[in-house]
Amino acid sequence: MFKKYTEMEVSQMQPLVWAYIGDSVFEIFIRNKMIESGLPSNTKLHKMTTMYVKASSQAKMYDFLINQLPEDEITIAKRGRNANSNTIPKNASVIEYKKATALEALLGYLYLIGNTARLDELLDCIYINFKID
Repeated sequence: MFKKYTEMEVSQMQPLVWAYIGDSVFEIFIRNKMIESGLPSNTKLHKMTTMYVKASSQAKMYDFLINQLPEDEITIAKRGRNANSNTIPKNASVIEYKKATALEALLGYLYLIGNTARLDELLDCIYINFKID
């Protein structure tokens, strides 16, 4: 259904491309978790989802994960964090935005190379450690 890229192909992509797809992967994961939780309305589903996917929350997730990652994943996340974006964050500091981009880049990288086992492991770790009620 979706193309699996080689690590070489993905490593040649811009880190903001990884973050672009990682943003979607993360949001789909969180939306699915919100549906599983049995929230009764679209309004509540949307409000809870945005609590997870906003840059300030993702920055905290990044801070939690970064010291637990192996060196190769730290390098991927740092490439995402250091990527130059022309986007100006609206509801987050520049530092929060860069950390959120780093997290999304790592998730996107893992998705693009088809490492779903590691992607699932990180997403579950994030969700378990950052339950927002």
